[in-house]
Amino acid sequence: METTYLTSQTSLMVILLVGFFFVILGYTNSKKNADNNSHIVGNRDENILSLTASLSASALGAWILFGPASAATWGGIGAVIGYSCGTAAPMLFLLNFGPKIRKEFPKGMSITDFVKKRFGLDILKIILILILFYLTIFLIAEVTAIAFLLNLISNTPLWITSGLTLLICLLYIIKGGFKLSIITDKYQFSIIVVLILFSLFLILKNLEMNSFELIRKNAPKLLSEKYLLNYTAGLTFFIAVAATNLFHQGNWQRVFAAKDNLILKKSLIYSSIISFLIVFWMGYTGLISFSLDPNVSPDLAFFNLIFSNNSFVIIIILILALALTLSTIDTLINAISSLLIINGKEINGYFMGAEIKNKVNKLILVLSIFVFILSSRGYSILYLFLLADLLCCAAVITIFYGFINKKFNIKLAKISIISGLISGLLFFPNQSFQSSLLVGNLFSLDNFNQLISTNLLFISFMVALVVPLIIIMCYSLRNSLR
Repeated sequence: METTYLTSQTSLMVILLVGFFFVILGYTNSKKNADNNSHIVGNRDENILSLTASLSASALGAWILFGPASAATWGGIGAVIGYSCGTAAPMLFLLNFGPKIRKEFPKGMSITDFVKKRFGLDILKIILILILFYLTIFLIAEVTAIAFLLNLISNTPLWITSGLTLLICLLYIIKGGFKLSIITDKYQFSIIVVLILFSLFLILKNLEMNSFELIRKNAPKLLSEKYLLNYTAGLTFFIAVAATNLFHQGNWQRVFAAKDNLILKKSLIYSSIISFLIVFWMGYTGLISFSLDPNVSPDLAFFNLIFSNNSFVIIIILILALALTLSTIDTLINAISSLLIINGKEINGYFMGAEIKNKVNKLILVLSIFVFILSSRGYSILYLFLLADLLCCAAVITIFYGFINKKFNIKLAKISIISGLISGLLFFPNQSFQSSLLVGNLFSLDNFNQLISTNLLFISFMVALVVPLIIIMCYSLRNSLR
């Protein structure tokens, strides 16, 4: 398909105009001298509309333009379903645990409140580092995604887009905090929904036959029940996305920001449905794109369908990508900031005193420079997400088992988390997905069955999830036999 590129000047002008709108919106809605509590969770009075819009917009970053479609080209319908369910699942999990946490911590601001009370400082430090690492990787991936898109459509250097996008977001979110993120999410969510519907209409209208029939005719293995990757990819993405989002501080901020539990529950249900449908559609475009061109570059699967000789269409997609990016990175920056304000002193004494918010803002600026440098390198967006997902996956069983069993041994919790991390990283594949630290480096590929060497990603997530579970079960069994 022939792609029409915008000029770099036009692309940057679109970014500046959209960015200017949100910066002005930010400054006109920012509270002066807001205390730390309102900076992190607002006034705890969010209604269904604002909370649903914010939960959805924050969950749907620019990654949805690349990740689901990319995974679908090799993981088939299983990857599409797994990605969709994985995005929606945390909302449904919070439907049960959110009200319980709110009841136990009526003035809570983070999942770390529970971790600190239940497991103590040692586990809190481990979880804090994991969450902060995940949020930072997420931030890098989001900025990389928008930079990659502008490079694709207008050959704009990655560093220009990365720097400009971060600058725009920092201009409004550092001052405005959580409440401003909620306000901007409403606008960003509206843009996302309208433009996703536009893409659905445009793509399906241009197909010569029914989309499902097209896939079944040209790429039947992607729908086949006998295609192993339909299962392994689906399960991998479900575990990865679901486990990681349970540790997303942005989600927990919104749990504590709801006016009451009924509003929280309804918002979580609505946002889970919206997130599922949007991610499923974006993944489905990967199946369509592969059916039309088996040689399509996975990361460009969605864009190969949507791009045309109409510059207006490309500008529309650029606005969509900007809305997705800004809604996510302002949530991520605010989430990182809030965690450091709440628990930073547990990591370093620097995060203490009356000026803690100013100290955190300075660190956010330093972190943004780090994000700018890495996002300018153009690393694989999906790979970055998977790495961050693995780390959270290793801790999810242990931490949320603590919800159920309040007598859970703290020393055992530390052992199970670290064991899950080490085990998962040993099998986690390199960027070519052909080998890992254990398979192909410490030991030759010849020592492993092909089923293992060709499913390293799936195995790494399963190992990271199952090893802590086995350790916990063995400990529980031993205690029951005493």
